This record gives sequence, C-alpha cells and structure tokens, in this order.
Amino acid sequence: MRGMPLASTSPRLATAVCAGAVLALPAAGMAQNSAADLAKELSNPVAALISVPFQNNVDFGGGFDDDGFRYTLNFQPVVPITLNENWNLISRTIFPLVYQKDILPPEVTPTDVDPNDDQFGLGDTVQSFFLSPASSDPIWGVGPVFLVPTATREALGTEQFGVGPTAVVLKQTGPWTYGMLANHIWSVAGDDDRADVSTTFLQPFLSYTTPDAWTFTLQTEATRNWEANEDEWTVPIGAFVSKVIDVGGQKMSLQGGPRWYAEGPETAPDWGLRFNVTFLFPR
Repeated sequence: MRGMPLASTSPRLATAVCAGAVLALPAAGMAQNSAADLAKELSNPVAALISVPFQNNVDFGGGFDDDGFRYTLNFQPVVPITLNENWNLISRTIFPLVYQKDILPPEVTPTDVDPNDDQFGLGDTVQSFFLSPASSDPIWGVGPVFLVPTATREALGTEQFGVGPTAVVLKQTGPWTYGMLANHIWSVAGDDDRADVSTTFLQPFLSYTTPDAWTFTLQTEATRNWEANEDEWTVPIGAFVSKVIDVGGQKMSLQGGPRWYAEGPETAPDWGLRFNVTFLFPR
C-alpha cells in the first residue's frame, strides 16, 4: 500500500496530486529486521524506516475518446527523522514522471500537427510531512502537504503552488493492518490563467501479512477536484500482492496488482495496473 495519489477528474491535476495518493511510506520502530517484520511495517505509512519506492502505474481507457493511455512512474523517497524519544517526523516526497497519449482533446494546428496527441515529462511534486508519536495505539500522524509546480509540460501540471493538511490513522492487530490516509490541497499562488486547485484525497486500506512476508492489500484511492467541471469522485479500487525479499543483502519489496475504476468522470480510466519496487534501509 506504499503509494497513494490525487486523482483524476482532470489529467493535469491527476498527475499533480496523485501523490496524496499514493501510500508508499516506510516502516517504524522495528525490534527485528526479519522479512516478516519489514512486510508488516511497510503497511504503516508513518513508520521509521528509510525506503525508496519506484511505483509504476499504467492506466487504460478514459481520455477524450475513451481510448487514452497513461504511464506514471512515481519516485517516492521516504525519510524518517527522530525528533526525540517520543516523536518522529516522516518526510515523503513524490516526483512523478509521466507519459500519456490520447488523454487530451485533439487540437489540430495549421500544419496538421496535433500537439495534444501525447505528452512526456515531469509532473508536479507533492511533499508531505507527518508528525507521529514514536509509540501509540492506534498509530497516527498529522502534518502539512505541499504541491510544487515542477511539471515540464503544461499538460502535466497545474502551474499552481498548493498547501493543505494531511493525516493518517491505522490499527495493527496480529497480521491485520487497517486505516485511512487523507489530505486536501488548495492552491495559494500560481498562474492566474490556470484553474485553481482544491482537491481531496481519501485512501482507506486493509492488508494481511503472512509469517513468510507476503502481504495482501485491498485499498481505494478516491479523489475529487472541487474546481473541475466534472463534479464527481474518481474511485479506483486496487488489489495488490507484495513480498519482501533479499537480493545480495539488499532488502526490498516487490508489489503488483490490478486497479478497477469503480467511479469517475467520462475522462477517467477504465482500469490499470501497478507494480512497485521498494528498496528498504532498516535503521
């Protein structure tokens, strides 16, 4: 469940806040570093393990003619900072690299070239900070989230600076982990010719971890752009399987599975796939 996103009532905003999204944080407070321990800690978005996830998302359908394609690689370094014996600060940064085709409506130029056919480049960066107690039951974290307009193409970003609150609460009981992560981002500055940002992200999640380090996760990543013309939620439902492995002494987690878009505007994708490779650095 390591990776979340703000989503997709508009292709540009979807790329920008996909992070809010995308629950891909590392783990905290591990007495042991066994594969099973790491697997369960990876279900905790406010744990104290340095992790470097590479989240690959492929979405099909949607767009202006219901045959669009989008590939998003989210590079999501997560760094825990120990403030004192009682409090941790978890920093998570999401850098998206995006390729999309047939997402935007055609725009034929005098030379018969359609600049909206496909786009490739960086999207907007989302930076989150979670202040979390070193020990609590339930586990929780709260802090600010920032939207930074780093997109290299107009179609891949918002050209808006944004800020808002983010929070997570979860419970771990035996092999089970369940909870919710949420954020909301409002634009506070940016290009006056571009639409304002007001986007909500909700990510309820449920996971089960086995003694041999397999984790089965069911989650949704619901997003709503309150400034968009389509006044509705986008709700992909994902079912993922992950496994913690050791490759030459390097701990890592592999995760994959499908996503089905249960709700969304006409431009939302129909379905997609996700594959994560997360490098783990237990402290």
